[in-house]
Order: sequence, then structure tokens, then C-alpha cells
Amino acid sequence: MILALETSCDETAAAIVGKDDGGVCVLSSVVSSQIALHAPFGGVVPNLAAREHVRNIVPVIESALREASASKDDIEAIAVTAGPGLMPALQIGVTAAKTLSYLWKKPLLGIHHIEGHIYANFISSEQLVSRSQQRKEHKSPSNYSLPTTRSSSLFPLLALVVSGGHTELVLMRNHFDYEILGETEDDAVGEAFDKVAKMLGLPYPGGPEIAKRAELFGNVEWGMLNKEPTPNSETKYIKTHSPFSIHHSTFSFPRPLLDSHDYRFSFSGLKTSVLYFLKKNEEKKRDEHFINAVCYEFQEAALDVLIEKTRRATLEYRPRTVIIAGGVSANVELRTRMSDMITRDFPDTSFLMPPFRYSLDNAGMIGAAALFRWEKMTAEDKQKASTDWQTLSADPNMNLGD
Repeated sequence: MILALETSCDETAAAIVGKDDGGVCVLSSVVSSQIALHAPFGGVVPNLAAREHVRNIVPVIESALREASASKDDIEAIAVTAGPGLMPALQIGVTAAKTLSYLWKKPLLGIHHIEGHIYANFISSEQLVSRSQQRKEHKSPSNYSLPTTRSSSLFPLLALVVSGGHTELVLMRNHFDYEILGETEDDAVGEAFDKVAKMLGLPYPGGPEIAKRAELFGNVEWGMLNKEPTPNSETKYIKTHSPFSIHHSTFSFPRPLLDSHDYRFSFSGLKTSVLYFLKKNEEKKRDEHFINAVCYEFQEAALDVLIEKTRRATLEYRPRTVIIAGGVSANVELRTRMSDMITRDFPDTSFLMPPFRYSLDNAGMIGAAALFRWEKMTAEDKQKASTDWQTLSADPNMNLGD
């Protein structure tokens, strides 16, 4: 078992994870959220986040151990998010992990935050199974493991990473073999969601609120428009992929770099387009239907780019598996549209997405990545990790694969 810690941004998290037969079993996962603290500011304040991490890190670790019915003697190694992220926040988790590594005499593994998000797809189940429950039911972690096909025969694998700080397409030919095919030139898609929500006066975090309102707009429009438009209609009708079949609005937003012949992303222009549009329509910003329509059109524009770039990369590289990873992977519309696209256009390609509870920042995903790294390490590597408490440092700009 591995004790994993995550403090890269505004979630203080700890988890106990185990691995057997190629699958990851989460024995406990505890997350202390800071959303209420940062909501008045419309975003995360690094020093406030660090202060809360200091307050919460020990109780969260104790809760994770207690829920897994585990003690330090059961722990084989300690893992922690070493980067990237907010430096003041990262330092709290790294310092706590180094301290426990020293006191408990356990090996220490520094894990890349995005690597954790990718390996959230290897968690066997959304269900948490404590050790005490396993003993009571005479079950072992192997009962909750992923099938071998989800670990050994997934590659090559294409990952669409979408979060508040990252938007990139990553090709993996094997475990921990990363090739970044393209990434955002400016804002990450999650950041764009949050900023557009702030423009609309919606609560933080903005991504879930925009998704909720976009779905509401679709439901309302389907109720209003249940027939094909007439040729003389002045209203713009948009046929969509969704179950609602037809939507209408009098505006739309650009799809930046949609037609570029590469895998770069850009969401700053999309965000700016929304800003200018809202300035021209200040009088409508109190109209709930108008706000919902803006959310719908913005989400459509962002998702169109993400899905089309993923489709082209899948066509070029022919991966066995496509996954989505990062906080925005919790977006239901993205999950639905990506699954539909892979099923329709690439029937021989598998599509994986993390359980909802592991899409957002958590320590279970860090533990999942650490377990696969631990399995791959030689005896010499593991021995060296026993002294990494002396050298591991937080790196807010850590590169994937470091």
C-alpha cells in the first residue's frame, strides 16, 4: 500500500491505495475542499491555500489511515504531488511527505500532477473498499482490480488532458513514456471556463456552473423547438450531436485553431470573443435565458475544438486507447461527445474516462501513478527512494516525464 498526498492547488487530499493484478484499489480517499474560502475572490489565492493546507494536512492524513484501517506499518511507500502547481501549496504537501518519509523510514516518490490525472483512468472502481470491509467480507483488493487489458495492452494510448492549468494531447507508447503532441498557446480550457463564468457573474468554480446552465438551455430549447425550421426562418438553427436534436440562438463563438494542421490549442481568443459580446449586450446580462445561451454556445465552441483535435490525433496515430484526464474530464457533455465520437469513428479503439470522484484533484490518482512507478522500479531505485526525503523539492513548473 502507498500513502499519497495532493496539495497542488486548493484541495488538501490524502489516500491509501493498493495494487494487484494490474489494477488500482483505493482503500480510502479524503479531500478537504477550499472552494468556500476562495469563492469570494473568484479564484484561488495561493497564500490562503497554503495556510489551509497547513491547517488540514495532518487531519486529512489521519482520516485516510483511519478509513483504510491502516497504520504506518502497513505503508510501503509515500507519494506526493511534486509539481506543477502553486508553489506555496505544493510546499506544504511535499514537506509533510518528506517528514513522514524520514520519521517512518519509508521510500518517497514525487509524482507529476498531470501524470496523476492520467493514471486516474487506471483506478479500478469508484467504490471505496476499506481494509476492515475486505476482512469482514473475506475480499481482497484483487476483487476490485482493473482487468489486465486496462494496463498491459492499452498502448499506444492517447490522452486528452483538460484542466484549469493544462490543455494538451499526450501520446503514450508505454507507461511513463510521454510525447506531447500539442498544448495550449495561452489559456487552458478550464481557465477559460472559469473566466467566462466570472464575466457572467456566475459563482466559482465556473466550469460546473457553465455546464449546468448549458444543459438547461438545451432542455428549454428542445421544448421550444420540436420541428425543423422553415426556409424563411430568421432564427439561426444549429443541429447538434445531443439528444435535443435542434437548438437555436442568434449568435455563436469562434473555434480557435480548429482548422490548423497541428494539435495546438488556444482559448484566449474564445474568452475574449465572449467578453466583447457581453459588452455589446450589457442589458441582457440579467436575463437567465440569455446567460444560459451564452454558456451553451461557449461550451459548444470549446468542446468542438477539443473533440476535433482528438479525432484527428486518433486518426493519425491510431492508438489502442483514448482517455480524457483532468478536472474538465468531469464535464458530462465532453464525456458523452467524446465517447460517441470514438464509438462512431474508431470502433476498434477503447475509450476510458476516470470515475467522477477521481476527475477532480484528489490523492487517489497520485497513488495510482505511484503504484505503477513503484512496480516498475528496480531494487536499487527503491533503495534510493528511501533517502529522497533529503532531496525532493516542489517544482511549480515540473515537466511531464521528469
